[in-house]
Amino acid sequence: MLKFLLPHWIVAGVASLAVLALAPSPIFAAGGGGGSEPQMPKPKPCSQYKEGSSAWKRCMSQSLKDDNEVYAVGYWLAKTGHYDAAIDVLRLAKYQADPRIQTMIGFSLRKLGMVDEAMAYYEAALRTDPNRTSTRQYLGEAFLQKGERTKALDQLAEIGRRCGTSCEDYKLLAKAIAAAG
Repeated sequence: MLKFLLPHWIVAGVASLAVLALAPSPIFAAGGGGGSEPQMPKPKPCSQYKEGSSAWKRCMSQSLKDDNEVYAVGYWLAKTGHYDAAIDVLRLAKYQADPRIQTMIGFSLRKLGMVDEAMAYYEAALRTDPNRTSTRQYLGEAFLQKGERTKALDQLAEIGRRCGTSCEDYKLLAKAIAAAG
């Protein structure tokens, strides 16, 4: 009987809010471990422009409401191999000292072959949040790229102290170290 009294759009809106409220995990988590990375679909607000173009950057800067959105889009771009675009988006963040932002800029730079520049971002992120295990994982991978296995093992040990040997960041770095020989 309630559905006859309320317009369909109100019922649909309330149902949508209920689904969001009861979702099993948040998109953003405050911790620094492997579970802190956002899960999101491909961003579409500026798909009418060529990715990385000045029009695209302008559109992205206007469509992203806060640093959480900047991080989520930058993370997605970096993890899908769009490293230059990820850096452009991440540099739109108002709070550049956010360790999430610094980590993903470092990740993107490292993937572009700029390992030394990336390490500076990782180190800055760890000064702010030394417990951020995803940053330590990426830093360990950067050490491997530089042929510094011992330093990568040091990061693996730090991750182990912070989240144990069964957390995702530990497993990923351990796998990378094993593959490097």
